[in-house]
Order: sequence, then C-alpha cells, then structure tokens
Amino acid sequence: MAAPPFVPVDPVDRPRSYESPDHVPDAWTGERPAALGGRQPSGARLGNQGPDQGYALLLAERFRDRVQVTEGERVDDALTGCLGLALRRASIFGRAPVVHDLTIALTIWGFLDSAPPADLVALRQAMFEGVANVAHHYREARAIVDQVPESTLRMPVGDVSRSYPSQWALMIGR
Repeated sequence: MAAPPFVPVDPVDRPRSYESPDHVPDAWTGERPAALGGRQPSGARLGNQGPDQGYALLLAERFRDRVQVTEGERVDDALTGCLGLALRRASIFGRAPVVHDLTIALTIWGFLDSAPPADLVALRQAMFEGVANVAHHYREARAIVDQVPESTLRMPVGDVSRSYPSQWALMIGR
C-alpha cells in the first residue's frame, strides 16, 4: 500500500514486495474424528434427523390448550408422543417442522377431537402413558412414532382431517 503524501519516505529505500513465509501449513480439510461419513445412520431407536427440530417444541406448546385428553391421560404425554411423529414427518420432507406436522400427529391419535372413538382412546391410553418422561420411556415414544405408516405422514393435512374419524386405525397402522 502506498504511503500518504505527508509521510516522509527515504528516496533510497527499495520498494517492498510479497515474500512467501518460511513455513506453509498444510491445506485445511473437513475431516474430524467424530464426523459421520455418508448419510445419517438409520435403524431402530435412532430417530429421524432434520433441520431445526427444536422449533417443534414451540409449536407443541401452542397446541397445549387445544389438546383434548380423557380421564387418566395427560396433555404432556400426548404432546410428547405426537412430537416425535411431527418430527418424523418434517424429516421425511427434509425441512424444519411446521404447524401441519403437529396437526396431523394430534389428529390421527384423536387428541384434537372432543369425542374420539372409544377403542382409539383405550389404545392411546396404553401407548402414551408416561411417555412425557422420555428418559425412562424412550422406547415407548419410539414405538408410537414407528407404528404410524409413512404413507399417513405423507398425506396432506386436509386429507387426514377428512379421513380421521372413520379410518383412524388405518392411519396409525393398526
């Protein structure tokens, strides 16, 4: 860079130019000891990876007042069990969770219905009991998520709401 005109310059100084450093480090590579090669692993109890999955927790809290539970059921269990389904649906489409993911999950299990079918209530009471305590009931929460067929999760929200009362067993994989 040239010096400003008010800086004294010795006329006999040689102009400087670029010189390589004595040591040139190796090129950077993205290899890390814990980096996974290829695609994310898949299998039993490994979940479904997707971007910004924490946003589903905020969405679930917004549904808290709309969730309908019967005697012996807890809203926390319903939200936690359906949260995994919503995350699975979002990851199928390769995107972050949206409100429709939770709407579908809660609809197929009858948690948005004030009078769901009695056999659905009996089934979900057994399956969702204690699921909110994920540290002790992760296997049960994964069973809820893994039971629902992918074809149900690929359905548009309008089709799910039209099919819900009559075809709930088919939609949850029973």
